[in-house]
Amino acid sequence: MAPSTPAARAVAASRAGTEATTTDRTAPRAVPYLARPAVQRVFYPALVAVLLLGAWQGLVVALELPPFLVPSPGRVAQALAADWALLMGALYVTLKITVFAFVCATVLGVLIAFAFVQSRVIETAFFPYAVLLQVTPIVAIAPLIIIWVKNPTASLVVCATLVALFPIIANTTLGLRSVNPGLMSYFKLNRATRWQTLVRLRIPSALPYFFGGLRISSGLALIGAVVAEFVAGTGGTGSGLAYQILQAGYQLNIPRMFAALLLITLTGVLLFALMAWMSRLALGNWHESESQAD
Repeated sequence: MAPSTPAARAVAASRAGTEATTTDRTAPRAVPYLARPAVQRVFYPALVAVLLLGAWQGLVVALELPPFLVPSPGRVAQALAADWALLMGALYVTLKITVFAFVCATVLGVLIAFAFVQSRVIETAFFPYAVLLQVTPIVAIAPLIIIWVKNPTASLVVCATLVALFPIIANTTLGLRSVNPGLMSYFKLNRATRWQTLVRLRIPSALPYFFGGLRISSGLALIGAVVAEFVAGTGGTGSGLAYQILQAGYQLNIPRMFAALLLITLTGVLLFALMAWMSRLALGNWHESESQAD
């Protein structure tokens, strides 16, 4: 029923205006497209890449640099298209070695971290040797591994595994140790076994550290594979991207060398993005490191 007096109609109009204003204030506002975090993670790096490529192309043209010294992005793209089959075959070899080494490093690193967390004595006795793997240059020991391991692919996997192993050990061990003291006391109060404590407390607490180690290790596995291929390639063995870079250098085919370097770089970025996606998938629903990322 409509208000019968002017005063009542004024009060009703005032209330309606207040409710409309409140509704406008509480209604969610549309976020601009470029302000969305998911879009920014793609747009801004792509914008920087376009600017850098434009500057590279402009400098090469302005300074009239020869292709055998610094090729332009256009020439690199032409070399990538012309040698696509060759470079893709080499990328498959390098990626196969990287994946095998990364899986081996992950399995070995997790098992070693589980052993370290069970006893301080074990960790104190063997952790310095894990550090030794990290500080020893793979270039220095790769020739020995290639000589000792007769299978070329297996020797390259061993070299890359040694490079990628330490981040998994260090991060997983740190995560398994970084448990809430109150929860640990609660588990001890309830007389939980070592296995129950490991599965229900330590492993969930270590997952953010573990995935952080995966992000680092995936890139190191690729670096280890490329370095091992360089060492093996000097002896005429291997057909990965590193070997193609060596061959391109011998032939002064610098555009092909840049194309191979581009594929290695893109592979490393994709591996890191894959590990970040796995981390978000595993931790996004419950851990603040991923749930508050946006």
